[in-house]
Amino acid sequence: MQNAAKTWHRKQESWRCSMEERHMANADGSSLAVLTFPLLEKSGLCRHLFSTRTGGVSRGIYATMNPGFDLGDDEEKVLENHRRLLHVLGAEPKDAVRSCQEHGTHLRVVTAADRGKGLCRPRDYRNTDGLMTDVPGIVLCIYASDCVPMLFLDPVRQVIAAVHSGWKGTAGGIGRRTVEAMSRIYGCRPDDILCGIGPSICRDCYEVSADVAQIFQRNFPDYQEDILQMNDRGRYQLDLQQTCRRMLLDAGLLPEHLQVSDLCTCCNPDRLFSHRASGGRRGNNAGMIMLLP
Repeated sequence: MQNAAKTWHRKQESWRCSMEERHMANADGSSLAVLTFPLLEKSGLCRHLFSTRTGGVSRGIYATMNPGFDLGDDEEKVLENHRRLLHVLGAEPKDAVRSCQEHGTHLRVVTAADRGKGLCRPRDYRNTDGLMTDVPGIVLCIYASDCVPMLFLDPVRQVIAAVHSGWKGTAGGIGRRTVEAMSRIYGCRPDDILCGIGPSICRDCYEVSADVAQIFQRNFPDYQEDILQMNDRGRYQLDLQQTCRRMLLDAGLLPEHLQVSDLCTCCNPDRLFSHRASGGRRGNNAGMIMLLP
């Protein structure tokens, strides 16, 4: 897959921001590209990344950087892909903890006892779409192909979280629940928390049925005009990114502490995995974050 000469298809809304693209060389000489948020980078307290499709060892529909298990890819290749991404953060598989996503709103507090779960040893939990920790050196890993990946940092309490927000999780308020849990468990103040909302499907690409639209109209009556638009087929286009953004602002995050990627997974299927663009034949994109010691 030759991506070097290609450019990103970006969205232009003022509330979105450009992510930084970083290129590194793997041990075999291939190029690895990841995306980062300036907001989180400049804190100096964490390392984070969102993967792209370049720099891995997977083949076929998973080419090349697929960190998604249970999709049909060779597990040794998926593990090697994790090694390469974690190396960017200065970590190894034994330092990582993987989510166990079931499109819900359940969050797990990660401790030192969880280190390595999902990569070096089995997970003893299920139904976990969000992870949070205050332990330095542990990498929280979540995965998405069109759903919304969110990475959180409280630079005051030094707490991080990584969250997968599909339409069900978004409708259930997983973003708000994350802020509430960080406040309740770690004493975080919402106006201290920083968040980067990573690449995910845009409203123009995300058509939903009337029953899904009605759930969002019912759950978010104050901003349904911002998140739903009817198309000429009588169906709705849903903006998950905007929903998550508005939810986090309502939860107390400051506008200047929130960055939303201007990259759509479905508009950039050559650079990012997209479930809709591929008809379900795809790998996953990863979001990873680690507190520095």
